Amino acid sequence: MDITKIISGELEIKNWQTEAVIRLIDEGSTIPFIARYRKEATGALDDTVLRKFAERLTYLRALEDRKKTVISTIESQGKMTPALAEAVEKAQTNAELEDLYRPYRPKRRTRAMIAREKGLEPLARFLMDDRAETDAKAEAEKYIDAEKGIDDAAQALQMAQDIIAEEISESPEERAWIRRTAEEKGEIVTARRKRRASKDVAEAAGEGMGKRSVAKVSDARTERENAGGSNTSGKTEGKTAAGKKAAPVNQKLEAREAVYANYEDFREPVRSIPGHRILALNRGEKEEFLTVSIDVPEEEVLRHMERRLHCDRRASGVPYRKEAAKDAWKRLILPQVTTEVRGELTAKAEEGAIGVFGANLRQLLLQPPLSGKTVLGWDPAFRTGCKLAVSDPEGKILATTVIYPTAPQNKVKEAEEVLEKLIRRYHVDVISVGNGTASRESEKIIADFLRRTKLPVKYAIVSEAGASVYSASETAAKEFPNFDVGQRSSASIARRLQDPLAELVKIDPKAIGVGQYQHDMNEKRMDEALRGVVEDAVNRVGVNLNTASAVLLSFISGISGTVAENIVKYREEHGAFTTRKELLKVPKLGPKAYEQCAGFLRIRGGKEPLDMTGVHPESYEAARTLLAHFGCSEEDLKSGVTRSIAQKIRKEDLKKLSAQTGLGEYTLKDVIDELSKPGRDPREDAPAPVLRQDVMDLESLQEGMILTGTVRNIVDFGAFVDIGVHQDGLVHISQLADRFVKNPLDVVSVGDVVKVRVLSVDVERKKISLSMKNVEEGKNRR
Repeated sequence: MDITKIISGELEIKNWQTEAVIRLIDEGSTIPFIARYRKEATGALDDTVLRKFAERLTYLRALEDRKKTVISTIESQGKMTPALAEAVEKAQTNAELEDLYRPYRPKRRTRAMIAREKGLEPLARFLMDDRAETDAKAEAEKYIDAEKGIDDAAQALQMAQDIIAEEISESPEERAWIRRTAEEKGEIVTARRKRRASKDVAEAAGEGMGKRSVAKVSDARTERENAGGSNTSGKTEGKTAAGKKAAPVNQKLEAREAVYANYEDFREPVRSIPGHRILALNRGEKEEFLTVSIDVPEEEVLRHMERRLHCDRRASGVPYRKEAAKDAWKRLILPQVTTEVRGELTAKAEEGAIGVFGANLRQLLLQPPLSGKTVLGWDPAFRTGCKLAVSDPEGKILATTVIYPTAPQNKVKEAEEVLEKLIRRYHVDVISVGNGTASRESEKIIADFLRRTKLPVKYAIVSEAGASVYSASETAAKEFPNFDVGQRSSASIARRLQDPLAELVKIDPKAIGVGQYQHDMNEKRMDEALRGVVEDAVNRVGVNLNTASAVLLSFISGISGTVAENIVKYREEHGAFTTRKELLKVPKLGPKAYEQCAGFLRIRGGKEPLDMTGVHPESYEAARTLLAHFGCSEEDLKSGVTRSIAQKIRKEDLKKLSAQTGLGEYTLKDVIDELSKPGRDPREDAPAPVLRQDVMDLESLQEGMILTGTVRNIVDFGAFVDIGVHQDGLVHISQLADRFVKNPLDVVSVGDVVKVRVLSVDVERKKISLSMKNVEEGKNRR
C-alpha cells in the first residue's frame, strides 16, 4: 500500500506535499507549526487539511501494522497463498482487511468446527459438487456414527450445511456485496419499545437521565427536532420501592417517550438518513425507548447467494445449498452486516457531529475580546443568591460578593446598593450575566437598575455553559485557591466576555454547549478532535507569554502541560520574560520545543520588538532586512509606523525581495503582514458581542418582528440565535437564506450578530421559530 499516493489522492494534493508533511510530522513538528511556519515545504496547506492528513496517516499506518499481524497469523497456520497475500496488501480499509482475515481468525468453537471435527467436510464438498450423481441422503448415510454423535443422515446433512453456511459467511466477496446492498437498498426501521418495569423506569427517569442531564442546553435544543436530547435534572422524585407509587418518575418517563414519538413505526433509507437522526435513534435505543434494526431486501440477497452457489443446477446437493444459504444469511451474515452498517453510519454521524461541534467551537473561541473594559460577572441564582465578581481589564479579580435580589429573599434594594457601590468604586463598564437559572429575573433587575441610575454601563448575556464544571475543577482551585465555587463561577463569567479564548480553554470543550450529541460520542475521538480545534485557535491568535495561564500555554505548539507549568513557575521566580530566547532557560524546554513554540508566544514591551509579532525568530534577520528596505527601524514597530509597508509592498517585486531576504514567498508575505500589523489580534475582525441596556421577554414577541441576535449554536438542521429573551430561537436550515443551504455552516458562524424575523412563538412550549429571509420587511425593529 502506497500511503503517499493514497493520501495525495484523497486530499487532492501533490505527492511532494504529502512527502514533506510526513517528513515534518516524523521529525516532531506540530500541525500549527507546520501550517504557519513551513508553508514553502507543504505548499501552504492549512491546519484543517493538515489535521485530516495527520488522522489519515495515523489510520493508514495502523492499518499497515494490522496487516503485518494478519499475515503473520495466517502464515503460522500454513494457509497463506500468493493471491491472499496480494489481497491483504491491497486492502485500504479495516473492513476489507478483516473480511479477508475472518476465515483465519482464532475463534470459539462453531457449529462448522464441530462438524469438521466429526469428519463431515467431505459430505459438505459432495453437496457443493455439481457433478455428484449419488443421492444426497444416501451419501449422508455413510457418515452415520453413533460414537461421533451422528445418529442419522438428516443430522449429517445438517452438520454439512453448517460447514457450507460458515464458508459462505466468511467469503470476503459475499460480505462486501451484501454490505453494499444493505447500504444502498436497506432501510432503518424503528419501533417503540414496551414500557419497562418500575425499577427500570426509576433508573431511566432518575440516574440514567441524570447522567444525560449534563448535555444541558445544546442537546435539549436539538430535542426540538425529535433528536432525543435531555435536560432533566436527574433528581428522582417520588418513591420507587416495591408496592409504592412513582408518579413523578412515570411522568418523566412519559416526557422522554414523547421525545421519540415520531420514531414509532419509522422507516428511512440507509443511504439518505441524516447523521443527527442516527444519533437520535442510537440514544433512543440506549435509553431503551426504541428498537432499531436494518431491513435488508432478503429475497434479493438470497437470490444472489443461490446464484453464487449454482442453485440452478440439478445436482442432488442443491436443496441443501439453498438451506445453507438461508442459514448463513439469517444466523451469520445478517446480524454481523447490520451491526457493521450501523457502526459505519454511527461513525459517519459522529464525524459529522464532531465536525459541526469543532466548527462551532472554533468560532466561539475566536470571538473578539472585550479589551480594555472592567467587567462585573453575575452568576444568577435563586435560593443561594447571585454571585458577583469584578474583573479588571487584565482579568485580575478585584472583588467578589453575593447578593439576594431574586426569590425567595427578593432583597432588590439591598442588592442595588451593593451593585452601585461596585460599579462606582471599580469603574465597571459592562455587566456579564450568565444565561442559566434566574438569568431572566436577574436581567430585569439589572435593566431596571441601569434605567433608574442612568449609569454609563451596559450588560451582555453570556453562555455560562461549563462555568460550574470549571469552578469545581482542579484548574480553578489552583487559580483561585481562596474562592468558593460560586466566586470562581462568577469570575469565569466575567472573564469569558473579556477574553473568550483565554477563559474557555480551561473548560472541557464538551461542556461548553455548542455541539449536538457530544455526550453520546466516542469520547477518545471527540477529545482528540476538539483538542486539535483548541490548539489551532490558540496558536492562530498567539498568547502573551507574560500573562497566559498554564492551561492556555499548554495548547501552544510544542508545549506540554509540564513545560507550561514550568514557564509559569519560571515567570513567578524570575519576573516577566524580556525576550523569547529566555524560554530556553525554562526546565525541559529544549531547542526543538523552542522552535515549535516561539513564534506563537508574544512579549509586549520587551527588549526585542519583533517578539511582539508572529514573526518566528528564525526569520528575524530577514525581517530586519525588510524593515531597512522600507526605511523603518525595529522601534517603529512599537509606534505602528510600519503599517505603510503593506501598501508599499504591492508595488514591489516579491521575487526580488524573496531573493534578498532568503525567505520563500509564502513566508515573505506572512512576515510583511506581521510587520504591517504588529501585535494585531486576528479576532478583531469578528463581530463584537451584543451589549444591551433594555430587557425583553418571550411574551412580548410578535410575529414579524425584526430583532438583532447572536448565533449561539449550529446544528445539522439550523442555527440557534439568542435574541435576548432567555430562550434561543431556531432558524431552520430552510430559513437561513433565500437560496438552498446544504450546510448551516456555509451561512452562519457561532458568534455572528444577525438580524432575524420572528415566524412564530409558542409560549407554553418555549419555542421560537425565526427566519433570516427578508429581514428588512418586518413590521417592528429592535
